[in-house]
Amino acid sequence: MKRRDFVAALGVAGLAGGWSRPRPWPGAPARWTWVHGNADRDSAEWRRRFARVRAAGIGGVLVSGGDTKTLAAAAHAEGLAFHRWVWVLNRSGDPEVKGQHPEWFTVSRNGDSSLTRPPYVGYYQWLCPTRPDVRDYLESVVAAVARDPAVDGVHFDYIRHCDVILPVALWPKYGLVQDREYPEFDFCYCAACREAFNRQTGTDPLALPDPTADAAWRRFRWDSVTGLVRRLAAAVHAAGKPATAAVFPTPAIARRLVRQAWDEWPLDGVFPMTYHGFYQEPVSWIGDAVREGVAALPAATPLYAGLYLPDLAPEDLAAAVRVATEGGAAGVSVFDMDGLSERHLDALAAVDP
Repeated sequence: MKRRDFVAALGVAGLAGGWSRPRPWPGAPARWTWVHGNADRDSAEWRRRFARVRAAGIGGVLVSGGDTKTLAAAAHAEGLAFHRWVWVLNRSGDPEVKGQHPEWFTVSRNGDSSLTRPPYVGYYQWLCPTRPDVRDYLESVVAAVARDPAVDGVHFDYIRHCDVILPVALWPKYGLVQDREYPEFDFCYCAACREAFNRQTGTDPLALPDPTADAAWRRFRWDSVTGLVRRLAAAVHAAGKPATAAVFPTPAIARRLVRQAWDEWPLDGVFPMTYHGFYQEPVSWIGDAVREGVAALPAATPLYAGLYLPDLAPEDLAAAVRVATEGGAAGVSVFDMDGLSERHLDALAAVDP
């Protein structure tokens, strides 16, 4: 029997049961993969693909798009946990909001709306987490997902501000040198944010001598996102299901690059995107990033290291899993399922869960 087949025979419960790190929900698998579910595949094909990753020891899928009923049934038939992967503040695929509520979108320090002048790429259209109407709307979206009996949990993504500074490896792609926080990438300065900050501090953020260096303004934006997360997590928990999130690789990087204080969030698990290549770091850096995240989180909150397959040959994937585990990760998640070659799957199966 190949090791991959042996691992599959253990089942999800077997993988979870052999792990000593605390788990906040029963049967949480140690290994996950992100899945784009909007591909043109029938139920039989989804089952085949899910069985393929299950045989390598992956126990859960984080699925964006596609028909929930079909995808969840296929995942469950192959013994996988099925979590819905939801884009939260990036609502480029939400034509109703874009058409009816243009005022909900974030505004740069230059005064440009991310709806009409998105930074970097056309889909970077972000809602403002400070606005009560935005929070109400997103809570209704997430609550509806969580109430679906086919869904085992909800996974938040893009629950942050736009990148004020991109990971360094992406600078050449956009012809940028981001040696400081430039105004066209610095969000959010909409009327709601300016008024709320003014009520708290007596100062309009646009009147600050240097908004990029003001500690209270940084904290305001961290707290704005955190307040939204608390609302959404409560909605998922009200349905009796776990809430998790994809986040930037470490608390320090997340705070600086995307205004995201994820170590303060009331989640059942975090999935930092420890994409070493984005930061021009070696595979060993993944372990360092994991250690920083684990040290910052409550002891009972598991961390699953996100691994980026385009930067990982099969032997490097095995090494990445090992260094993440040694750093204290409860497991890993790979991006994405369609990038898993047979050699990747064999390498993954060969590493003890």
